[in-house]
Amino acid sequence: MLLLALSVLLALTFQYSLAPAILGATSTSWNVFKKAGIGKHIYMGWTDGCNQYLTEGDDKKGAFAQCAGNAAVYRPTFFSFLFFVCASVASYLRPLLNREVWPAKYCIYLLLVLASVFMSNHPWFSGVFLHLSRVGAMVFIVIQQVILIDLAYNWNDNWVSKADALDRTEWGSGAKWLRATISVCALLYVFAFVGIGLMYHYFSGCGANTSVIIMTFVGILSVTVIQLSGFEGSLLTSSVISLYVVYLGYSAVSKTPHECNPQLAKDNNTLDVCIGLSLTALSLAWTGWSYTAEDRLSNDGVKKARSLSKSGNANFRRGEDSLLDLEDPFLEYNDENRPPAGLALGSDDNDDYILRSHSSDIWKLNAILALVSCWVAMSLTGWGSISEVVQENGMEVHTAANPTVGKINMVMIVFSQWVALILYAWTLLAPRLFPDRDFS
Repeated sequence: MLLLALSVLLALTFQYSLAPAILGATSTSWNVFKKAGIGKHIYMGWTDGCNQYLTEGDDKKGAFAQCAGNAAVYRPTFFSFLFFVCASVASYLRPLLNREVWPAKYCIYLLLVLASVFMSNHPWFSGVFLHLSRVGAMVFIVIQQVILIDLAYNWNDNWVSKADALDRTEWGSGAKWLRATISVCALLYVFAFVGIGLMYHYFSGCGANTSVIIMTFVGILSVTVIQLSGFEGSLLTSSVISLYVVYLGYSAVSKTPHECNPQLAKDNNTLDVCIGLSLTALSLAWTGWSYTAEDRLSNDGVKKARSLSKSGNANFRRGEDSLLDLEDPFLEYNDENRPPAGLALGSDDNDDYILRSHSSDIWKLNAILALVSCWVAMSLTGWGSISEVVQENGMEVHTAANPTVGKINMVMIVFSQWVALILYAWTLLAPRLFPDRDFS
C-alpha cells in the first residue's frame, strides 16, 4: 500500500513538476542541453508522439504540454503496475514472498522509475500501457463497485447489530444507532438528489448529458423501489449506492466534449480526481482489512483454529496469541499480556503454517493494486484524452483535441454506472428468484 502511495506521489510530481521543467525551462544552458547529447534524448523521449499538438513552437503549455504530462504519469504507474503483477504471481506461488526483502523491492522500483526518465513515450507508455490502463481501470471500477456494495451492507449490519446488542441489555437503548442509521441514510439521499439537480443545472443542454442525468435519476429510484418492496438489503445500502451512482453520472457528463460541458474550460477536473482517489483509498482500506481479518473471523477460520488447537499442532494461550480465543468471545487483556497487533510470528513449523494459511489469498490484493495503478493513471490523465487551446474573441477556450476519445470515456463510465446498479439490484433480487439458495 505504501509503494502504491509512493507511485501516486511520483506520478503527480512527474506530471506537475518534472514534465513542465523539461518542457518549459528557458535558460540558455538548458536550451543548449536539450539540443544535444543526453538532454536531447530526454527531451525527445518525453515529447515523442506529442508534436502533433505543437503550435507555433510553443512547448510550454496547451495540448503539447498536456500530452507530455500524461506520458509522465504513465512512467511511475506503469512500473507500479508491473511490480504488483510480479508480486501477485510470486505471492501466489509462495505467499511468504509478500513479506520478504521489501528494501530491495523499493530499490528496484525506484531504479526502474529513474530509468523511465530516459525512456521514450512510445511504445510502452503512451502506446501499450495507455490502452492496457483503460481496460485495467474499467476492471477495477467493477471490482470497486463490488467492494463498495459489500462495505455498505456491512455498515448497515454493524449499526443494526449494535442497536440489537444494546436493546438486549436495556430495552430502547439501541434506538440511537437506529436514528443514526436513518439520519445518515437521509443525508446521503439529500446529497444524491442535490447532485442530480446540480448536474442538470450545469451540464444539461445537449442530448447525451441530459440522457445520462435522467437515467441516473431513474436508476436510483428503481433500485430504491426494489429494495423497499422486499426484505433484502437496507435503505442505508441503497443510499450509499445512490450517491456513488450520482458521482459516476457526474464523471460521465464531465467527459462530454461539447459546449454543454463547463469542465472543458478548466485544465483539470480536480474534484473528480479527488473524489475518485478518496473512493479508491476507502475501497482499498476495506479490501486490505477484509483479507487480513477474513481467516480469523470467518467460519472456516474458526474451524481451522479449533482443529489446530484440539490436535495439539498449535497452543493457543489466552492473552498471548493474536488469534481469536474461541472459548471466550470477550477478549479482556491486562496491559502486560495484551496480544500484539496482527498475527504472531514465530520460527517453528506450526507458526509458519498459520502464517501461510492467512496469507494464501494475498496475491488477490496485489492483483487489485495492479489494477489500481491503471486506474490512477487514467484518473490523473482524463483517461488519456488531450485538450487543445484555441483563441476565441481573445479568450482561451479548451476543446477536446480528439472528441472520439471523450465520447468513448463517457460511454465507459456510463456503462460502469449501470453495472453498479445491476450488481446492487441483483443482490436484492437473487434471494427472491432463488429462495432455496443461501445468499448470507
